[in-house]
Amino acid sequence: MTNLLPAARRSRLRLSALLAGCCLLGPVACGSDTDGEAAPPPSATAAPAQVPAVPAVEPAVAPKAANDLPGMPPLLDPNDLYAADRPNQLSDTVKGFPSRVYVPNTESDTVSVIDPTTYKVVETIKVGDQPQHVVPSWDLKTLWINNDLGDSLTPLDPATGKTGPTVSVEDPYNLYFTPDGKYSVVMASMDRQLVFRDAHTMAVVKAVPAQCAGVNHADFSPDGKYFIVSCEFSGELLKVDTASMTVLAKQKIPRGHSMPQDVKISPDGRTWYIADMMADGLWVLNGDTFETPTLLPTGQGAHGLYVSRDSKSLYISNRDEGSVSVLDFATGKLVAKWHIPGGGSPDMGGVSADGKVLWLSGRYHGEVYAIDTADGRLLARIKVGVGPHGLCVYPQPGRYSLGHTGIFR
Repeated sequence: MTNLLPAARRSRLRLSALLAGCCLLGPVACGSDTDGEAAPPPSATAAPAQVPAVPAVEPAVAPKAANDLPGMPPLLDPNDLYAADRPNQLSDTVKGFPSRVYVPNTESDTVSVIDPTTYKVVETIKVGDQPQHVVPSWDLKTLWINNDLGDSLTPLDPATGKTGPTVSVEDPYNLYFTPDGKYSVVMASMDRQLVFRDAHTMAVVKAVPAQCAGVNHADFSPDGKYFIVSCEFSGELLKVDTASMTVLAKQKIPRGHSMPQDVKISPDGRTWYIADMMADGLWVLNGDTFETPTLLPTGQGAHGLYVSRDSKSLYISNRDEGSVSVLDFATGKLVAKWHIPGGGSPDMGGVSADGKVLWLSGRYHGEVYAIDTADGRLLARIKVGVGPHGLCVYPQPGRYSLGHTGIFR
C-alpha cells in the first residue's frame, strides 16, 4: 500500500493555512475546498475496536434480482431505491437510540452533539486530528468519526453516546460500505487510493490506486455491482467494480475548472447527480453508459445532496451563496431555492427521521442550520466548533447504511 510521506501530509496543513488566508476574502474568492478543510479558521494507536456482528436485515417485500451483487439485501421497491427511508420507518436496530445531530468540527478536532428537539449542543467530544465526516456503519450500530489527518477512526455508540478506542486507518477523508456489508471503502483523498477494508475490523483487504486526485464522495448502482466516485482536485469521475475492486473507467468532467463533490443516484436508479463547487451546479450522468455528463446550474458552490423522505425531491446545498436548491426527480428540474437569512455556508448534513427538517453544517461560519423542508424556512442557527463539515443526523430510517453521512437502503 503506497502512502504519503509525513512531509507530504504536513504540506496539506500548510496548504490549508494558505487557503484560510485566501478565504478571508470569502469562499467564492477562494474557489477551493482544500480536500474539505474549513476556511477561514479563527486565529500511539489503540487496538482496533470490535464492531458487533452484522444483524439480519429485515425481510423485504421484493424478490432478489438474479443479477444483484451477491449478498446484497433485495430492494424493497425496484422502482424506488429509497423506499426503506420513509418518515420514521426506523429499523429495530436503531429504535432505541436517542435522536441526535453529530457535527465534526475539522479545525477544533471535536464533535458537537446537538439535541434536535431543543436545538442545543448537549455535548462536545474530543476526537482525532481533523474529523471530516460522521458515518453510520452498514449494520447501523456504530458511528465512525473520520479523523483524516489523525489517520484514525473513532467509533461512537449511538445508543450511549460513548466513544471507543480509535482504529488506525490511513487518510480516512470519507467512508462508505459495500451493499453486501462485507467491506468498508475508505476515500483516501491525499493518498489517491480507494482502500477496501473489512467492515468490522477495518483491516486492509485491497488498496486500489484511484488514478485521480482527491477521491471524496460516491454512491452505488441499484444492483450494487458498481459505484461512481468523484475526484475533486483533478475534476474527474471514476466507475468502480464492487466485487473485483477495480476501476472500470475514468473520465474528465467537460469543463476547464471543476471540483466535483457529493454523488447521489435518483430513486429510479437511472440518473446520477454529482455536485460541483466550481461549476456551480450538478452534473447529470448515466452511470451504466458512463457517457459525458451534462450540467444543471443550481448555485454557487454546489456541494451536498440529500433525498427527501418521499423520494420526490433532491436538496442541494450551494455553499458559496448560502442557499439550498430543490430538484424535482420526476421532471429533473429545479423547483425552488431557499436562501439562508443573513447568509451562510451550507455544506454537508442529512434529513431528520420524520423528513421535516434538513440539517446542514455552516462550514465557514462555525454553525449548523436547521431548515424546514416544507418551505425552506430557517428554524435554527446553532453555534458549534470551527469548520463544521460532514454532520450526521441519527438515527434515520433505512435497513442498512452505504456510508457517508447517511445513505440508507
